Amino acid sequence: MKLRGVNVGLLTSLMAAILITPSANSAEPTVTVMSRNIYLGADVGVALELIPNMPAAAQFMWDQVNKNDFSKRSIALAAEIKKYQPDVIGLQEATIWYCKKNAWSKKTEIFNFTDQLLQALGGDYVLASKDGTTAFNPGYSINPIPFLTMVKDPDRFQKIFGQDKAACGFQIGDALAIKKSLAGEVIRVGNTEYEASYSIVPTLMTIYRGYTWADIKISGIPVRFVTTHLESIWDENKIPNAAKQATQLISDVKETKMPLVIIGDFNSDPRDPRPSNAANPGLQPKASEECPAGDSRCNAYRLMQEAGFNDAGPDSSNPTTYTWGMDALLTGPDPDRLKAGQAMGNEYGFTDRLDYIFTKNGVEVTTSQVIGFKAPYATDHAGVFAEFTITETSAIESADLPSHKPFPISFWQWVGIALLALVTWQIVRRFRR
Repeated sequence: MKLRGVNVGLLTSLMAAILITPSANSAEPTVTVMSRNIYLGADVGVALELIPNMPAAAQFMWDQVNKNDFSKRSIALAAEIKKYQPDVIGLQEATIWYCKKNAWSKKTEIFNFTDQLLQALGGDYVLASKDGTTAFNPGYSINPIPFLTMVKDPDRFQKIFGQDKAACGFQIGDALAIKKSLAGEVIRVGNTEYEASYSIVPTLMTIYRGYTWADIKISGIPVRFVTTHLESIWDENKIPNAAKQATQLISDVKETKMPLVIIGDFNSDPRDPRPSNAANPGLQPKASEECPAGDSRCNAYRLMQEAGFNDAGPDSSNPTTYTWGMDALLTGPDPDRLKAGQAMGNEYGFTDRLDYIFTKNGVEVTTSQVIGFKAPYATDHAGVFAEFTITETSAIESADLPSHKPFPISFWQWVGIALLALVTWQIVRRFRR
């Protein structure tokens, strides 16, 4: 049948198609996310073995940082980011290295890895910020302490301080970098600390961890992003601090009803704690009476899953998705680690999956992949990249996350530092004789 030259049957079909086909404006919004531990630049584990000779530990780390030259690493990282174009990047070990000329001088910033990376990105990315708060949460740090953390670097320090040596230290943190086009969509930003910390030297050298978060409108939908770095050091027959910190994180975000994305280095592999006879080249937590093999109380990854978070993937049980780790100078895994990784099924020598992106409340993964696992290496971790669809389009903003103040250094910690400095000075004098 035709009406004034129009095929009514065809017209009816077209009308039906228009009615059932969603318009571009009604499509569910998407967001791309990357997790990247950018590496402080030195092997802290080896440095700790040199304590109580603090000057030797400090010099060891400083030499490695120079060899790993972040000015070159930042260019490689920026090229990777430009390739994938993530909307949001969760950075861990966003490190600042400081030095002091003498006891009474102020700290001078020598390297700022976050700033260097943003510069290498040519202004396309910024740290999320709102109302004077920036999404950068400082965590583990060792302050420059005269006599105690003195390092020699004549080429650099003569230009800055007019002398060959300076006391140096560092501060690592977590940061949320976003596309500059999203800067005006930031609703709020916050930083907080975990209550569980790890003391390397009781009352003297303590590792604090935390997280930074930002609520950002994605196509008009408020989404909460969190990035964190859980503790890597663990003690036998004790619940790892990574698990304790994950428990607090889960508690902190439990009232978040809006779409939620948590990014980070969780220092937790699904296989942990591992039986004593299991392969463990990465020295991950081992099974004990307090933490039997596979006990979720002692595994940050499993705690996140049990709390209802979805692992964006790729499949963390697949050896090809392992994300750690290279040697301290980023030349690749040592021969033993390479052999172990290949035996597990990872041809590049990665032996543990530590890096993840978790989601909840109407955030569904579209695709995900591990990145940065091939040489040349810009950091000691591979990263994770994922694209998500925001299915909870009616989401409303949630209350701020709890605020936990950083632990201040106490009077007795300063006394301890002074005493250790005195002892170290005596040791150094003796070594020089």
